[in-house]
Parts: sequence; C-alpha cells; structure tokens
Amino acid sequence: MGKIFPQMNVAGRGIMGNFFEVLVSADFPFLRNALIAGLLSSALFGTIGAVVTVRRIASLAGAISHAVLGGIGLALYLSAMGIIPGLPPIAGALLFAVIAAIVIGMVSLRAKQREDTVINAIWAIGMSLGVLFMAKTPGYTDPTTWLFGNILLISNRDLILLAILDIIVLFLIRRFYPQIEASSFDEEFARVRGVRVDAVFLILLAVTAVAIVLLQTFVGIVMVIAMLTLPAGCSGVFSRSLGGMMFFACIFSALFSLCGLAAGWIFDLPVGAMTVIIAGAVFLGISALRMLKKIH
Repeated sequence: MGKIFPQMNVAGRGIMGNFFEVLVSADFPFLRNALIAGLLSSALFGTIGAVVTVRRIASLAGAISHAVLGGIGLALYLSAMGIIPGLPPIAGALLFAVIAAIVIGMVSLRAKQREDTVINAIWAIGMSLGVLFMAKTPGYTDPTTWLFGNILLISNRDLILLAILDIIVLFLIRRFYPQIEASSFDEEFARVRGVRVDAVFLILLAVTAVAIVLLQTFVGIVMVIAMLTLPAGCSGVFSRSLGGMMFFACIFSALFSLCGLAAGWIFDLPVGAMTVIIAGAVFLGISALRMLKKIH
C-alpha cells in the first residue's frame, strides 16, 4: 500500500482486508474524508448527470471539463511567475469553465449545425493550453494530477464546499423541477407552456460548469465525465421519470464511489480509476442484459 496510501504502516496491513473497520479507525482520517466526499459528490453526479444524459449533452459537459485544464494551467503559471501571486487553480478553472459554457451554450442555441465543431475545438484547445501553461510553469507540474485527481487528499474545507454546492444544486432542482423536466423531454411543448427553454439550458450549463470545476479538483477530469454519465445510464433501466432517474443515479454513484474506494484500498490501486472501472463494468453489464432481454 506504499504508493497509493502512503500513511499506511505495517500494523495497518493486518486490517487492510476489513475495510469498514479501517473506516472508523482514528489512524486513517483521510479514508473517511474520501468516503464522505464520494457520497457528497454522488448527489451532484446523480442529479446533474441525469439531466445531462436525458438532454444528450454529455459531449458539452465533456468539453467544459477538459477546457478547465487550460484555466488551471494559466492560474499555476500566473502564480508561479509572480504575475498574480497566490492565484488558486480553481479560480482559473472557474473562469475557463464559465467561458466554455457560455460559448457552447450560445453556439448550441444559435448555430446548431456548428455545435459539434465548436465542442471539439473547445475540448482540444482547453487541454492544449493547459499543457502549454504547465510546461512553462517553473518547477514540475504533472497534468495527470488534474486529469485523474486524488480523492484521498480531500480536506475538511473541501467537504464543506461540496456540501454547500450540494445544497444549492438540490434547491435549484427542487425549485425548477417542472421546467427542467419539460424542457429536457420536449422543448417545443415546454415553449408552448411558457417555459423559458433557452434560459433553463444556459443556467443548466452554468451550474454544470461550476460543479465540474469543484468535482474535478477532487476526483479528476476523467472521473467527472464518467460519473456524470455512467450512473445515470444505469439508472435509466429502473426509472420512467427524470426524478426517478436522479434518485437511482445518486444511489448508483454512491455505490460506485464506495466500491471504488474499497477496491482501491484493498488492492492498492488509484481510487478514481477503480471507481470508473467498476461503474463502466456495471453499465456494460446492464446494457448487455437489456440487449439479451430484447433478443429473447
């Protein structure tokens, strides 16, 4: 367990297999923080991911999540060069995420035929800028740290930020659920009923962008994309409404996070990667069962 869990000692090896016993041990507070972060993140992954999946805008969320790497690289460069001392990476990530969300949103609404091109361009340019800025930043900055994250480094402050974002997102979902549901399934009908579909879409992108920034700081860009889509994809089998899909997606996300953390601990493997692999395996399994059911 030396590389992934550096705080584990020889005595810890004897209780490695009993994951839940380790969770309540005072010797491993970082493991409890990781579990709490996974559960808090599940509320965001489940609710936002369900809407993203139903509206089929996963590629938009993917472009935003990759574009933030450019903002992270810029913030690291400006801080290291003394241009803006102490500038946190999350500030640059938020800036790039909001810009990407606005550009993608406006193009999607005004020039639908160019949507794919703009999404791919923002995806590639954001990542490339991030790599370039990191390459010019004094000292060694590894982009993979931001791509894959490390949920084991979650602090109490991070947990508070996650909890606040959970409260805000869940409040917005509850307050505007009828509008979100109507615009997600039938935009034309929603327009006839007086729903401001374009405004709902832009607000959804903005909230998604902020959530992506906060989540990718903890779990990495790759895991954010996977967890925004896989739990929601699994939940589609068990639900017939957007609300039901959100509920089951939160459950699946929490289970994937717990299993990924346990598997990473037991087998000394990166938690984020294990979580994505478990989620992907369950999603593929459910998809295969659905195909076999249709055949028979």
